Amino acid sequence: MSTLISALTSFITVLLNVPPFQVYFIENLVAKIDEIALAVGILSVTFFSTFLLTQKWIEAMKYSKLLGEDMNKYEKPLVSRSGGIAVALTVCFSLMIYIFLKRFYWNTETHLVEVFAISATVLLACFIGFTDDILGWKRGLTQFQKFLLTIPIALPLMVTNAPHTIMTLPYPIGPVDFGLVYPLLLVPVGVIGAANGFNLLAGYNGLEAGMGLIIFTTFGVAGLIVERYWISLISFIVSASLLAFLYFNWYPAKVFPGNSFTYSIEGLLYFRARAVDRAGDVQAFGIPNEDGSIEMPYEKIYDTTHFAIWFLKKVKKKVYEKDIVLFLLFVQFLIALSGIIWLL
Repeated sequence: MSTLISALTSFITVLLNVPPFQVYFIENLVAKIDEIALAVGILSVTFFSTFLLTQKWIEAMKYSKLLGEDMNKYEKPLVSRSGGIAVALTVCFSLMIYIFLKRFYWNTETHLVEVFAISATVLLACFIGFTDDILGWKRGLTQFQKFLLTIPIALPLMVTNAPHTIMTLPYPIGPVDFGLVYPLLLVPVGVIGAANGFNLLAGYNGLEAGMGLIIFTTFGVAGLIVERYWISLISFIVSASLLAFLYFNWYPAKVFPGNSFTYSIEGLLYFRARAVDRAGDVQAFGIPNEDGSIEMPYEKIYDTTHFAIWFLKKVKKKVYEKDIVLFLLFVQFLIALSGIIWLL
């Protein structure tokens, strides 16, 4: 089938007198038509599986009374919690499909260890995050206890990174061999830092899922540019799942992602480490007014959401939750776009 398509493509390009560089691009694309079709299939399964599973999860949480208050709403409505489990489970299921295709269709075992490590990390992070959700909801957890809970998330990445000890640092330093310090110290520090840093964004409808969608879509595009297609496909799998989840998490949210979501995403984003929360135990929530607008919770700025409220109040009289989320997503998009342009 692919041979027939390739022959037809060659005939059409000659007939239309297509420039050589465009011919190369088209022929390269057609040569991988089977892989593209399978990738689209995996992404479709990921999207619809997340959509259906999240629907069922919302109903189950309402039945089980596992609900949380929406702190940025004046009425404090109750919303289903821990919806990130649907994302984590679907991503792992899709990665298993990818592994099956790699092994039995493409007949290759390249990067299978890394994909298994990613799956193990996501499942561990999901379980630990859900434990945090349940224990924290029932009796509350200290910051130190939450810190300890995130340590096991790093284990799969520590094991698989054991043979790799070289890290390329910015110019003029270049590659540095850290030895065992890299898998035993730098990797867990990165994972733990990300697991506690990304949580600072929690509390606003659509913010965590929206930022995760932008980040992983950027990773996917960057992977295509540098021809690391396996990374690109995994990134797009996560993006497809986040897009489906965002439908339910967008304002007004029907489900909260919970720590089962943030820990899973953070496990994938461990290199975005932020090991220390200098603000201490502060909340990202604003103070909601009866008309739905949001006020600064503190006199000083301790969080990116606080900065968004402060900045937007300089521009407009009343700031709403959706304004804050869209502002931060726009900033994230600009940063991602600049990274893609730099790669080009």
